[in-house]
Amino acid sequence: MFMKIVNYHLKAPLAESRIGVVLNKTVFDLHETHKALMEMGEVSRGLLIPHEPMEFYKNFDVWIRLAQEAIDQASKLDETFSYAFPLEEIKLNTPVPSPSKIICIGTNYADHVKEMGSKIPDYPVLFSKFTNALIGPEDLIYKNDQTEKLDYEVELAVIIGKRAKRVSEKDAFDYVAGYTIANDTSARDLQKRTPQWLQGKTQDHSTPVGPWLVTKDEITNPGNLAIQSFVNGEKRQSSNTKHLIFDIAHLIHFISYLFTLEPGDLILTGTPDGVGMARNRFLQAGDQVTLEIEGIGAMTNKIVDEP
Repeated sequence: MFMKIVNYHLKAPLAESRIGVVLNKTVFDLHETHKALMEMGEVSRGLLIPHEPMEFYKNFDVWIRLAQEAIDQASKLDETFSYAFPLEEIKLNTPVPSPSKIICIGTNYADHVKEMGSKIPDYPVLFSKFTNALIGPEDLIYKNDQTEKLDYEVELAVIIGKRAKRVSEKDAFDYVAGYTIANDTSARDLQKRTPQWLQGKTQDHSTPVGPWLVTKDEITNPGNLAIQSFVNGEKRQSSNTKHLIFDIAHLIHFISYLFTLEPGDLILTGTPDGVGMARNRFLQAGDQVTLEIEGIGAMTNKIVDEP
């Protein structure tokens, strides 16, 4: 099932967020496409794919199979669908708008550990963000006036596809829905003023995720992806996910033995070296941050002072 799943809305007042699929620079509304194909007799009648993104993720295994069938059929038909939109006519939102958990991994690339003056951890370092921080791949990142040291962090994000409790490393990828890009934007001065990092990690409107979920079938080896960040076009970070200290299978195994992972939960797997903190080069209003991960794509967000 090679698919790019999006949470989108039309560029119109009061347009609601809906689940869709990107195909050849066109976004197909999954609910409406599936319904139309049922009425045309092109797919079997029965369960109808929901239009609301979180409802889709709650039963991801069920809906993704129906989505694949619907898109396969739609792509074969010589039809102009009123519920298919060019990418430029829609706004992309964060793929999972309200996950039950946003779990972040700190100090998970050796070179980043070195540049931050830390030591290689014996266990994955976990911290969290709240949904107030999440924004989409086209949104503005707010710089809170409480920080003078706003930093960028490109990260591969894993989206969980089904309930995971006490999962073995061998079975870990059975619980993955797919992958996306995240910017773990961090207020370093606030993060470092106490032993707990939370206050510097989950400020309002600060963490873009996107542009879409790429299904795990499309990225067969998430442990070997080029990962980069740019600020105003200047390359700041350049590495590969093969340098993760704790890989994705181990993270899912480790976390699921501590607490249950639910469909739609996000795991931000850590950032490589090259962050602003190590260079004393922090983000200011007007800066543009572009993140790229091989096999997923890119997203660019502008920094603005928080209104």
